[in-house]
Amino acid sequence: MKIASFNINGIKARAEALGSWLDRAVPDVVVLQEIKSIDAAFPRDIFESRGYNLETHGQKSFNGVAIAARLPLEDVSRGLPGDDSDEQARWIEATVVGTRAIRVCGLYLPNGNPAPGPKYDYKLAWMDRLHTHAQTLLQSEEPVVMAGDYNIIPQPQDAKRPDAWREDALFRPESRAAFQRVVNLGFTDALTVCRPGPGQFTFWDYQAGAWARDDGIRIDHMLLSPQAADLLQDCQIDKQERDMERPSDHVPIWATFDA
Repeated sequence: MKIASFNINGIKARAEALGSWLDRAVPDVVVLQEIKSIDAAFPRDIFESRGYNLETHGQKSFNGVAIAARLPLEDVSRGLPGDDSDEQARWIEATVVGTRAIRVCGLYLPNGNPAPGPKYDYKLAWMDRLHTHAQTLLQSEEPVVMAGDYNIIPQPQDAKRPDAWREDALFRPESRAAFQRVVNLGFTDALTVCRPGPGQFTFWDYQAGAWARDDGIRIDHMLLSPQAADLLQDCQIDKQERDMERPSDHVPIWATFDA
């Protein structure tokens, strides 16, 4: 089973690029972030014409996540538990059944800038809720994949110029510590297992020629429960997508599983 994550940065603006990538990559499961569309306006044909089942958790103009699979999607849940007042569409999860079932969670973690400030407080509070829910997911003792745009640069090697990000919400010590607390529950960072070392970026800003200079950062991650890690075969980044016409500022990350 091939599971991919892609921050699409606006589904309508990126519809053609997304369709072309789907045809090339042929993932079994895709989680999207920043769809920037309400559910009723999502261009479903991009997926349904290619044989995917689709579930969305949209929001007008901002945020929004989705999950699509060429297999049935069961027990779909929307919204990260822990705060019923949170109206931001940042979490969706479902069980995908191939030769065995995998719980796939798609997430768009808050950016948090400017930091410090209310947006950063929201980011850290959201990460506390993520930590709590991740514990619940682990208690199922089933394969779990938490994939998406985490808006976290875990280590200095995950940025071309780490010093430029020192005070940014993506790289502040509190952010990195909160991410590590989730990992320390027993999750595996799929890319660091399969492709260790620096230079594995998933995001290049549109500004200041970042792509041309390969001035990137790694903020899109796939965290695996022990049961999912046991099934892991490979994990890669589709870097070439950043060079396509009208690209997102992110590129897909994907992993394959014996499932």
